Order: sequence, then structure tokens, then C-alpha cells
Amino acid sequence: MENVKQDALVQYRGFRAAFRSRLTGGSEVNSGEVVHGIDLSIARNGITALVGESGSGKTVSAQALLRLQSPDLVDYSGGELLFEGRDILKMSEAELRHIRGQEIGMIFQEPATSLNPLHRIERQVAEPLVIHSGVGRREARPLALEWLRRVGLRDAEKRLGAFPHELSGGERQRVMIALALINGPKLLVADEPTTALDVTIQAQILDLIRSLQRELGMAALFITHDLNLARRVSDRIAVMKEGRIVESGGTDEIFSNPKEEYTRFLLSGDSDDAGPEPKAGGSAEAASVSGLKVYFPVKKGFFRRTVSYIKAVDDVSFTLRGGETLGVVGESGSGKTTLGKALLRLQKSEGVITIGGQEIQGLDEKSLRPIRRKMQIIFQDPYGSLSPRMTARDIVGEGLLIHKIGAKAEREARVRAALSEVGLADPDFLDRYPNEFSGGQRQRLALARALVIEPDILVLDEPTSSLDRATQFQVVNLLRALQEKHGFSYIFISHDLRIVRSLCHSLIIMKEGRIVEAGAAREVFGSPRHEYTRTLLKTALE
Repeated sequence: MENVKQDALVQYRGFRAAFRSRLTGGSEVNSGEVVHGIDLSIARNGITALVGESGSGKTVSAQALLRLQSPDLVDYSGGELLFEGRDILKMSEAELRHIRGQEIGMIFQEPATSLNPLHRIERQVAEPLVIHSGVGRREARPLALEWLRRVGLRDAEKRLGAFPHELSGGERQRVMIALALINGPKLLVADEPTTALDVTIQAQILDLIRSLQRELGMAALFITHDLNLARRVSDRIAVMKEGRIVESGGTDEIFSNPKEEYTRFLLSGDSDDAGPEPKAGGSAEAASVSGLKVYFPVKKGFFRRTVSYIKAVDDVSFTLRGGETLGVVGESGSGKTTLGKALLRLQKSEGVITIGGQEIQGLDEKSLRPIRRKMQIIFQDPYGSLSPRMTARDIVGEGLLIHKIGAKAEREARVRAALSEVGLADPDFLDRYPNEFSGGQRQRLALARALVIEPDILVLDEPTSSLDRATQFQVVNLLRALQEKHGFSYIFISHDLRIVRSLCHSLIIMKEGRIVEAGAAREVFGSPRHEYTRTLLKTALE
């Protein structure tokens, strides 16, 4: 049990939380208690990391600090949650509005669902200043720009006028970090704040959070599934499993002398796998692109005239072989996700795209529909890609219905098998909605939805970013097994070079929309030719 400190800003005392019962399909479903009486203190001038696998209760515990979950969904069923001696669980809405964004700032795990899609970035970053500090919008603009630059947003001044959908996943995460810190809160709650960021920016953000914490005398609760990240940023670590804190202590103590078997398991949850052997020559071509370009216009003035272009993908060419995994690596904003969407005709582009020997750029939607069964995508933000009004059963089974695969009993069996393959075998999961899953569980749900129709090509856009390290390599092993069984071809988009090394046969390295290096994965990792590649490898693997 965590000892309560006299200088604690936040104290969890026997804190409990449970999902409330609800009715679905005419029967009652009770998800039950998810946090079982935890005790935890967060010091005023320190960073406490809460570490555990997805579904362990980390995010539910963190969001309770701002009472973000609807009372109809989550019941804070016992204990106290004290902020400067005041019980947050007993605060009125007026009191909560005062501390949200002013005294407690939060960086959410899924920025795409946390940013307003109808408002430009400038307005959203400036909003906390306008609401809580009385700053006018004109005066808030330079402050918003300063913070966007501090968190490493490329072309920050141009992005002030952008909407969230015009930014990459990593760029949206940086906007969220700026939004959370701009008012200098007493407590920063960071829920997987570097999940969507490449390794170089990840290191910068961790350093930024640490330096601001020291400069402002700010406390921080850092939620993560990665013990190595916790080690780099935190003073204390609490390890959470199945809704309980199983071990806590100073960071150095946890790493040098872990007492619990589960903590030792998390510490060992890495891989030294050098990756699969490259595919033998002569494999059939699954897909290819030639001279692919995706340019986004930059418009200014009253008449919104185009004054320049953002070259998200600039003259890219590559070939994907059958049964091969092609890794696409680069910093956020380098064009990785846009490339994947363009390949599947989800993003308008110029150039030649061939799937299974058929050129698809000129096809209309009706002609393209049969080909779509052959190619699926797992998006970087699973919550934004899953319908909040559909259960897991309906989400995974939707593709089977659309493509008229099997009778009802067969579809049900395939849905259950797909969920089981990705680690969601519990029958209770079938009737849950996306908001009742953790971030990592939603990622697995998205994977099951894509795999259930057994496509030829699967574009995986950061599919393991929300998962703890042990589960990441379970998913890698699952993807390998499915590839060996069905001959799937993968395009694996990631900034996590350890996962890339474990799964990919070949690599392309992207920077500012262009390929700067390409080749067999073992060759690129063993003898990188480009300086940018060497920098990425050094930052990620040393």
C-alpha cells in the first residue's frame, strides 16, 4: 500500500470504480468493478507513473481526477479522491469547471476524439487562456503559437489555421499537449502522451514535460504501459494489475529490486528478435505504387486562394510482395499514414496504384467495391474509427454482412474466433460498446474487424501504439501466424523500430513526404546509409 505523504497534492484513499449495469438486447449486462480500492499519493513537486497492461484500470483512475466519465456509465463506488484536501468525488459541477484546465490539465490518449473537428487549431489551443485567464483571442494567438512550437509541431504558424483532420496523429497529440500545459496547471495528467509520437519527438516531449514540471513546481501523473518510458520521466512508479496496485516505490528501486512477479514480467516484456528473413525472390506482386503524390493546398485570404501546398507524399514508389511485411517508418507528419490511405483509395492522389495486378486509380466506387475485400486498414486512432452505437459483435461482423460472407451462424462463429485471436475471448465483450473498452482493447477490436474477412493486404497504421510492451509482441506473433497461415501482405506503419525489426521483411524510411532509404529490413538496421536513418535507429534502439 502506498504511504500517504504530507506533501501530497493528490491522494487516492481506497478508491473504487465500477461500470454501471445497463440493458442491451433485453438482458442486463454488468461490467462490474474495474478499480478495487487503490491507495496512491502524487507529490506536489514530482512525477508519479501509473504503469500496467491495457485494461488494468489506469485510465479510469486518471479520468476520475476530472470526473470525465458520465455518472450513467461509471460509478465511483467507494473511497476518497483528494485534491489539495478536497474530495473530487463530492465536488459540484461548478467546482469541477474551475479546476478543469486551470488547476488540472489532461493529455488524452486519443487526441482525434478530444479535439473539436469543427474548430481550427488556434482557437482550441487558445481556449483555456480565454476561459480561465481572461486573455483576449488576439492576445492569445502568440501564446498559442509559442506553445505549438515548444511541443515540436512542424510549420506551427501554418497549422494555426488547420482543422484536426488535416494533421497527422502525432501532430494532433502535440496539439493536445500544448492545450493541456498552456495555463500552467498544478497537476498534469498525461494518459499515454507519447503513444502517437515518433522516437525523436517522444524524447523531446518527455524532456519537455520533465523540464516544465520542475520549472512550474507542477505535479504530474504519467499513465503508460511502457516501463522504460516511466523510468525516463518519473520519480515514483505504481504498478497496476486488474484494478489493483500491486507494487509502488521510487523509480530506481522498482527497476533495481522489483518485488512482485508481475513487475518482473513487465520489465522482461521486450524482444531481441532481429526480425524475419527477407522474402525469397520471385514472390507474386501484391501491390505497387509508382510516382504517388498527395498534395494538400494551403489557402489564405477572404477568397481562400491557394498560396502553396503541403507535400504530404511526394513522388513515392515501392512494391509489396505476397506474404511480405513492408515497414513504413518516419517521424509523425512524414507522410506515412497518408501513403497508406492513398494506397487503399481512401485519400485522393496522383500516380499509379496496382492491387493484385489491377490498376485501381481509374475505377469508380462500384468497380472498386469487390477489390476492397482484398484490402483492409487498421487506423491509428481506434476510437475514432469504431461506431459508438455498435457493439463489438456488430463492429467485427459488419464486414461479413457487407460482403455477404456466410450464414448467420457462420458469421457469429467467425466473429467469436476473430475476437479470441486478438485476446478478447471473454463472451461479455461481445455486447460491449467501444467506450467500455480500454484504449488497448479498442485497438485489438479494430484488428479483429480487419482480420475477420481475411484480406490479401492489410495496412496497419500504428496498430500496437496503444498496447503495453508484452501485448505488443503477442500481437506481432499473432500477425506472423496469420501471415504464415493465410499469406497476408502487410504494410506496417510505425515509429516503434523495435516492433518493426521484429515483424518486417523490408523497409522504407520517409522524411517530409519522400523516401530517403529503402531495402531489406536486416540491411537497413545493420548498415543504414542515410544520416536520418542512423539518427532514428540511434534514438530508438540505444
